[in-house]
Amino acid sequence: MKKVTIYLFISLLVLGCKKSENLGSVDDIPGLGGDTWVKGPIDNWIYDYLTKPFNISVKYKWDQFELELNKNLIPPREEKIIPVMEAVKKVWIDTYIAEAGEVFVKTYCPKFFVLCGSASWNTDGTITLGTAEGGRKIVLYVLNDFRTKGMPGYVPADSANVKQMFHTIEHEFGHILHQNVLYTEDFKRITPGFYTANWNNVSDNAARRDGFVTAYAMSAPDEDFVEMISMMLIEGRGGFDKIVNSIPAGTSQNGISQADARAKLRKKEAMVVAYFKDVWGIDFYSLQKRVRGAVDSLIK
Repeated sequence: MKKVTIYLFISLLVLGCKKSENLGSVDDIPGLGGDTWVKGPIDNWIYDYLTKPFNISVKYKWDQFELELNKNLIPPREEKIIPVMEAVKKVWIDTYIAEAGEVFVKTYCPKFFVLCGSASWNTDGTITLGTAEGGRKIVLYVLNDFRTKGMPGYVPADSANVKQMFHTIEHEFGHILHQNVLYTEDFKRITPGFYTANWNNVSDNAARRDGFVTAYAMSAPDEDFVEMISMMLIEGRGGFDKIVNSIPAGTSQNGISQADARAKLRKKEAMVVAYFKDVWGIDFYSLQKRVRGAVDSLIK
């Protein structure tokens, strides 16, 4: 019955078309092989610096099917592509190569980047700034707000956007690492009972009073672990120390004292450092220094 219905539907469509009507060429339909273009400077840069050495491809031409179909999103501006990916290579790829070698990066780095100009707004009022899928694909959003030192229109406030982008990349790469080799279960026991789906109703400062580096870290143990990685790398050792030391005296709403909250963050820090050393043979503090230095070179 289903086959009959389908064939009948197709027949009606064919009968409804006049021979004189120009239905256009299949080559003109986006996504069916007709959306090709002459390779230009952007494509050549991606090939020379990412595809040839690391087998990384970058999709910057608009393809809604690589993104959420139910979201209102906009394409990235082409003048942003090389500066963004150049910065990604400098802050993320080059620093990991320096500490772990090219084989590590070629083995574990995602091979496919998809770029989007705007943020992806969720129904709960939060925004998605990046995603990682199966260790293969990373989607980066908000590219059109990316401005570094030396770029037209850059102001000091833009440094927050730059840091947020690399926070996103380090966060997603942290997921790829722990999906290959899981961190110790002891990490989940440092702040048990405080993970919540309502993390978006908690401020970062309030989360830190309970021993979390950000509010999003409260959403799940895996997110907690990679938020520690990303915040420690992007803020640097001094910046992370400042976060820990900023926890005020007194107790949180959940009854956690200042000393206990600080101790929980230090314990998480130690476990991240040990994980990188024991599992990947990486000196985390040396990597941290390199990453923070690369970030500073873009914003200061």
